[in-house]
Amino acid sequence: MNQVDVFTLGETMVLFQPEQMAPLDYVSHFPKKIGGAESNVAIGLARLGHSVGWFSQLGEDPFGRYVHKTIRGEGVDVSTCRFTSEAPTGLLFKEQLSPEDLNVYYYRQGSAASLMQPGQLDEDYIAQAKILHVTGITPALSESGYQTVMKAIQIAEENGLTIVFDPNLRLKLWTEEKAKKVLNEIASKADVILPGLDEGQFMTGLKHVEEVAEQLSDHGNKTVIIKLGSEGSYIHTKNQQSYVHGFPVKQVVDPVGAGDGFAAGVISGLLREEPIETTVRRANAIGAMVVGMKGDIEGLPSFYAVERFMSPNEEHRDVKR
Repeated sequence: MNQVDVFTLGETMVLFQPEQMAPLDYVSHFPKKIGGAESNVAIGLARLGHSVGWFSQLGEDPFGRYVHKTIRGEGVDVSTCRFTSEAPTGLLFKEQLSPEDLNVYYYRQGSAASLMQPGQLDEDYIAQAKILHVTGITPALSESGYQTVMKAIQIAEENGLTIVFDPNLRLKLWTEEKAKKVLNEIASKADVILPGLDEGQFMTGLKHVEEVAEQLSDHGNKTVIIKLGSEGSYIHTKNQQSYVHGFPVKQVVDPVGAGDGFAAGVISGLLREEPIETTVRRANAIGAMVVGMKGDIEGLPSFYAVERFMSPNEEHRDVKR
């Protein structure tokens, strides 16, 4: 059995994202990529030098094999993944009308991943990891997806793993009432929570950053790091409340995946046992790097690349000839 530092689970779809900015009605060429929050985090962690395992169920079809081979090729352990002939691999189309105007169209209802079951999880495999990463997307796919996430959390709790939760609110997948209930249920079991401010406001019903963080932190028993986009992040722990500045981005090319890169940066810092501000500063930098490149995973950096990006010495960013 392969041993990993981080275990995550969720649906990864084949992503079709045209090169030109135009309504999909007028697009005829679609490069094929992959997209999925949990696999984005897994690939981000692998590029930062960590061992990580990703679980999902894929269709026994060309798209499922493509997803599997692509994630495995990025150095992520996919040995626990399942294939099924009962349902297809999900699809995702992006429509970009401008750098700021991006639409996402899912074709994932009844997908192979939505049929994943709690009994498919390898308890021994999860138990030897240090961190479990979960999002609010997988429980939104189906009742069995929800049960699978809760089973993974139970295994993590029983074996002392740190549970990192990114709400990743997707209101196209479920009702507001169900989303709020489940996201708060998972947050109550997490050790580290990584919401965007809008997600934190949705979960708590509160408005201001500090009060949202305080509520989610359960009186300081949890670490809450709220993502604030270009402004950086806000940290709330039992012993510390502080803002960490973001990094300037000259041009936002594709905003999708920035939060996943941020999560990978936070988890990497936890594994390295770094001070929380060092961890969050690097996570901010990774988010800034991701939005500068088209695609979900293309902008995820190596550890060397993000350290170079963060360097105040401008010479380090010059072209080397």
